[in-house]
Amino acid sequence: MYNSTQILKGLLEGCISKIVSNNETYGYKICERLIVYGFKEISEGSVYPILIRLEKKKMLYSNMIKSPLGPMRKYYYLTEEGDRELEYFIESWDKIKNNVDDVLEG
Repeated sequence: MYNSTQILKGLLEGCISKIVSNNETYGYKICERLIVYGFKEISEGSVYPILIRLEKKKMLYSNMIKSPLGPMRKYYYLTEEGDRELEYFIESWDKIKNNVDDVLEG
């Protein structure tokens, strides 16, 4: 019944959007931030497809920027559409979280 992978799949878009909204960043750095926030099981293999999906949905855009440590890096930025969707995600999450907390406290 409980499958954390399915739950995470829907939440990661919002979490990644929030990380990008704080400051432009690149994929590996997003993975590091997610791990710092407690998403220990997150890998680059799950983050990059989400970044591609968010770009296709016009929520993010990207630029290639030379890294001081070597090859070019793809930096991501939140679009106006992404900002609106992030606000909607935060509002929706608050409602869902409160409802689940009410049920669990029962």
